Amino acid sequence: MAAANVQHIRLSKPEAPKKPPKLRHQGILQDQLRRTARAPWVPSLSLGFRILLLLRFNAAMYSNIQDCDEGLVSPVVLVYNFWEPLHYLDKGFAFQTWELSPQYAIRSWTYIILHLLPSWISSHSLSLSKVCIECLRPTSEALKQFHPASMLECGTRLQLPSLSNNRRTLLATIAFAAGAIIGWPFSLLIAVPYVFEELFVYGIDRVPPELRTKWQFRRFRRLVTCGLIASTLFIPVVLVDSMAYDKLVLTPWNIIKYNIFGGSERGPDLYGSEPFSFYFLNLLLNFNVLLPLALLSLPSLLITHLVDRKRLGFSKPGIDQSSPTILVAVRLLPMYLWIGVLSVQPHKEERFMFPIYPLLCFNAATTLYLMKGWLEASFISITKSPYRASKSLLFRTFTTSVIILSIVVSISRILALTRYYHAPLDVASHFEAVELPRLLNVTGLISLPDTPQYTTSGHEEKPSIDLSPVKELGLRVCLGKEWYRFPGHYLIPDGIDVQFIKSEFNGLLPRYFESSSGQGRIWKRDGTRVVPSRLNDLNREEEGQYVDVTTCDYLIDLDFPAHPRESHYEPRYAVDSDNWDRVFCAPFLDAAHSSLLTRTLWLPMTLWSEKNSFGDYCLLRERRKALEREHVKH
Repeated sequence: MAAANVQHIRLSKPEAPKKPPKLRHQGILQDQLRRTARAPWVPSLSLGFRILLLLRFNAAMYSNIQDCDEGLVSPVVLVYNFWEPLHYLDKGFAFQTWELSPQYAIRSWTYIILHLLPSWISSHSLSLSKVCIECLRPTSEALKQFHPASMLECGTRLQLPSLSNNRRTLLATIAFAAGAIIGWPFSLLIAVPYVFEELFVYGIDRVPPELRTKWQFRRFRRLVTCGLIASTLFIPVVLVDSMAYDKLVLTPWNIIKYNIFGGSERGPDLYGSEPFSFYFLNLLLNFNVLLPLALLSLPSLLITHLVDRKRLGFSKPGIDQSSPTILVAVRLLPMYLWIGVLSVQPHKEERFMFPIYPLLCFNAATTLYLMKGWLEASFISITKSPYRASKSLLFRTFTTSVIILSIVVSISRILALTRYYHAPLDVASHFEAVELPRLLNVTGLISLPDTPQYTTSGHEEKPSIDLSPVKELGLRVCLGKEWYRFPGHYLIPDGIDVQFIKSEFNGLLPRYFESSSGQGRIWKRDGTRVVPSRLNDLNREEEGQYVDVTTCDYLIDLDFPAHPRESHYEPRYAVDSDNWDRVFCAPFLDAAHSSLLTRTLWLPMTLWSEKNSFGDYCLLRERRKALEREHVKH
């Protein structure tokens, strides 16, 4: 038994201080039920960036080139105006469009150079067998992102303005300026509500009436200061573009001048016009149920202001405060402004909607949130029990159902695009991975094993094949009526000459950049400085842009056996077995002879697929040349 005067010491970890209770957020939109419930999960900026990066990489690897038959973005602008110039900077050869001629200079090389870094890293630092270089290839979502209009997707900030928060104004102004200067100048239209808010809306400031003039002056001075800082982005853009074109160039101004002040003979209308409903139908294809929700965002806000006022803030704003309704409306306006202005323009393309994609999702989410509030208010009005409303699963079920519906329809749409329009990529893949190795093998330029050797590790890799000897064969691949679905030189091995043959299309086609050794001290590719012949800004067909079909070793063509189409300049090469062999053909949807619903979505049902008609997207090989080439050993 221990003595009475013995002291005992107990060692224990210090008790962690209790976390202070989490304060309710002070945002514009306020929940009326489950106020003390756990906040919804929101990813951090780092995690959000990684998720977005993962989605982009997967889209680049597995998606297909979008087809304009469905009112989607055509590869023409994106491949020939962005992926091809990138390939020229990277490899030294590619197609050039008139927009990239120094005579017109309405494409910024600064924007293209920003995308050269991944290619440079892969070719200088890492083994291509271990790097997914496929992510550079111009497929669907990757195509969609490689366009200046997409730069504005991240340019809208939702944070409320305040005189004490200069960082918010500076970053938002720089984001808008970067999208306009480096990307597309017309995207500044989205910034109009932001400028209005910065100059006239209090935000979280409280301004007595007698100080309003002074407050406006300080806001104006801050906005001008931030604008001047953001305008310094012109310096690197002008320097890079001037080096590329070998003359002083202000590319954003050239874009505005051509599209607005080009005159009656030129301008975007040369490339077709669409009805007023074009963007609405196109956005419905891309966003399904989210589009009507987004379009209802402002009416929904007005209804909420009338019937569920507390959801927009607990207290009525005073004369020195901004109304929460106004603050939300300012953030909903850019989408309406953009769609409205562009819908009245005759020339329309899906890519023009890229800047508002995140805004459309924000508007749709706002509408869904407000509609859930109407259900809550109606439930409480009927049951007279806020407690029962807080325990009900009705409201969560409603929002979850809408989200799941959108996901299911989106997946169906993605599968439809992949199954119906993937043929151009399948043909390019077969040409590179199967046909060229076979040809090099039979001509003796390389030796392939009789049977592929695989390991049992479960992580087999196809053996790498060096296709560089193909240059000795001088092969020519030709494009006729399928010229606008050309996936770009990143999908065609080096040493293959790609040319155009005459088709029913009677407009301007791209031509090759002038060759460049890449040995320049500052600007490596001096072909960008040469004013090319046979390019014009009138979409006028030029002599010499075609080669004779008899000079082609391979031809890519589309044939519809069920509904054949033939003309003088577009014969059915795929069925001309006397002159052409079918190397590989993949199914391609005949949209004109398919049901609207079944060609828009995909379902795993035979009855569903039977309503569609398909053609053959083929890689054809010229018979006579192939016999001569393959019977002569090198």
